Amino acid sequence: MIDTARLARKCSTWNIALTTAQLEQLDRYAALLVEANRSVNLTAITAPEAIEDRHFADSLLLAARPEVAGRAVDVGSGAGFPGVVAKIYKPALALTLMEPTGKRLDFLRRVCAELGLEGVEFVRERAEEAARKRWREQFDVAFARAVAPLPALCEYCLPLVRVGGAFIAMKGPEAGAELQSARGALLRMGGVHADTAAFTLPDGSARSLLCFQKISQTPTKYPRNGGVIAKKPL
Repeated sequence: MIDTARLARKCSTWNIALTTAQLEQLDRYAALLVEANRSVNLTAITAPEAIEDRHFADSLLLAARPEVAGRAVDVGSGAGFPGVVAKIYKPALALTLMEPTGKRLDFLRRVCAELGLEGVEFVRERAEEAARKRWREQFDVAFARAVAPLPALCEYCLPLVRVGGAFIAMKGPEAGAELQSARGALLRMGGVHADTAAFTLPDGSARSLLCFQKISQTPTKYPRNGGVIAKKPL
C-alpha cells in the first residue's frame, strides 16, 4: 500500500527511527483505512504518499515528543490520527481514543485489533462531556488534530489533563494567530504555553505543535456545554 522505505527515509530526517515491524503495521493501517473509507467517511486523503506525509509523518512528529508518555487521550480521534500512530511508535503508551461517532470508533477497534495494539481504551464520548465524568484530570497528556479552533480545543482538552500534565494541539500555518486568540481560554483552563515546534512536511505543508503545560486545576464550571463553547469561545 505505502512505500515503507520511503516513509522511513522521510522520518529519519527528524531522527524518528521506525522498526520493520512498525513500518509493516503502518502499511497495514493504510490498507485498512482505504478499504474502510469506501463505506465510512474517515478521510479525504487516500493516495499512498499523501497518507505517508499527511497522516503518518504528521502523527509521528507528535508521537516523538517526550510529553507523549504515560496515560494519553486522543480527543476526537476520527480515523486514529495521531493516536493510533503514537501507539504504534510508543507501544507502552496507555492510550484512550475518544471519539463520539460510533462508526469511526468501530473502525478504530478493528484497526487496533488487527495491528495487535494492546492497552487501548475506546470511549464514545464528546470531550466536554467526558471531562465532567470519570475522565476529568485523569491523563498525563491530551492531544488533538483538526478538531476545533484553539480556544475551544483548550476547553475540550485541558480539563482532561492532570495538573503537571501536557496538552498538545496539532495546527497548521495559522498556529501563531490561534495561540493569541486562545490566551483567555488557556488561562481559565489552568494551562500555560510551553513550546511551539514548527515543521514542514515532505509535501511542503506547514505544521506546528503547540505544547501546553497544566499548572492548576480547571475550575469545576468548565468545560461548558459543547454548543456554548462553539458559539461563545473564551
